[in-house]
Amino acid sequence: MRASDAERERIADVLRDALAEGRLGMDEFQERLDSTYRARTRGELVPLVRDLPHHPEEDTSGDRSPEVSGAQDASTAPSLRKTRRWAERIGGRATSRWGIGIMGGFGRRGQWTVPRVFTGIGIMGGGELDLREARFEDRDVVIRCFALMGGFSVTVPPGVGVEVRGVGIMGGFDSSASGFGDAGAPRVVITGVTVMGGVGVVRKIPREEKLELRAERRQQRELERRERREGRDRRRGHGGHHGGHHGGHHGGHGGHGSSDHGGKSL
Repeated sequence: MRASDAERERIADVLRDALAEGRLGMDEFQERLDSTYRARTRGELVPLVRDLPHHPEEDTSGDRSPEVSGAQDASTAPSLRKTRRWAERIGGRATSRWGIGIMGGFGRRGQWTVPRVFTGIGIMGGGELDLREARFEDRDVVIRCFALMGGFSVTVPPGVGVEVRGVGIMGGFDSSASGFGDAGAPRVVITGVTVMGGVGVVRKIPREEKLELRAERRQQRELERRERREGRDRRRGHGGHHGGHHGGHHGGHGGHGSSDHGGKSL
């Protein structure tokens, strides 16, 4: 059975929760997330979360497939996932339409606005395009890469649709990050020609989101430590109260025995 965009996103939410809880390291999380967005069938999604808690008791939709019914619904996911409001990142004047690297390189990263059509040229050089914090001039953008003995690196955030159409001669275009995006998310088409060069496309979470995930993980650990401390304190308090009760009880018996013996000696 073919996987839907909603099913991929539910699996991605489970992975993000696992990262925040410390069940996955950053490298393994990124690897599984990439596999999630590359998955074509439900069977490819199942192994990615088989060893993670899915909270199936929260699944009340009644219409999910058995394979992915354990994944959390978007409404129960932490607020972090709700910060990706794509409509707020679409529109505005493009800040750069060209990039040229001749025996060198160029970079476009941070808060920049991706044009409807961006053209990169690399001759014994190349460039790096990071779209994780970028705005988009339009919902559909095209990145054209032309390289001779050079290459380009394109980084996209989770949720953005990616389609790779380029042609490589003694080189190639990496299509491993291709996949559908969230509803309303931008769609990036990567095309062009490379000769003795290549174009790499990867998905990575934005730095701000990564920091928030780490903060969530620290808070979770602190909460667990606090609960353990409170549990130990309760057990100690119960033990002290129990010991004091028994000690007082035995002391009372001892006093009673002394009184009896004293009465007998008289």
